Amino acid sequence: MARVHAGMAVSLDGFVADRNGSVERISDPTVFRNVDYMNALIAETGAVVMGRRSFDMAEDPDWYVGNYEFQVPIFVLTHQPPPVAPKQDEQLTFTFVTDGIESALEQARAAAGEKDIQIAGGADIVRQFLEAGLLDELKLWVHPVIVGRGTLLFRPGEQTELRLAATHTTSTGVVILTYHPIT
Repeated sequence: MARVHAGMAVSLDGFVADRNGSVERISDPTVFRNVDYMNALIAETGAVVMGRRSFDMAEDPDWYVGNYEFQVPIFVLTHQPPPVAPKQDEQLTFTFVTDGIESALEQARAAAGEKDIQIAGGADIVRQFLEAGLLDELKLWVHPVIVGRGTLLFRPGEQTELRLAATHTTSTGVVILTYHPIT
């Protein structure tokens, strides 16, 4: 069965966005372009579940086709689908899911076949999957920056047990920590 992965870029002090909601200082997508690690992740991924805010980060929703690293079916969790469907092609399609994470995951599993599913939502979506016991792996891309305030990946007081499975350091000092949830 396909594994369910979530990956998040975080600051050294645990923030996924700064106090203004920006991820600019925390996430540098060029770190992973044409890197063996990322190329393998892309090749192993058969579908993506994404949060609506993450989807909206692309100023032009038609940008995803041909540009987004995962050119696979994408299932966007949302309360309200957009009025106009974004551009799609034979590889990258969008399904806007309004009935929860379990439904999105079920649809993503059907689309992915034997390949893995990548959860590419924001902190809230990742927490929901983790709390529901639906994640097989959590990858934290820890960037060497301290933000101080903003959106935390984990809420203060949350308790989740994780087991460190692997570490990888990029040439730019980003440390990738791979954890498996302990259930």
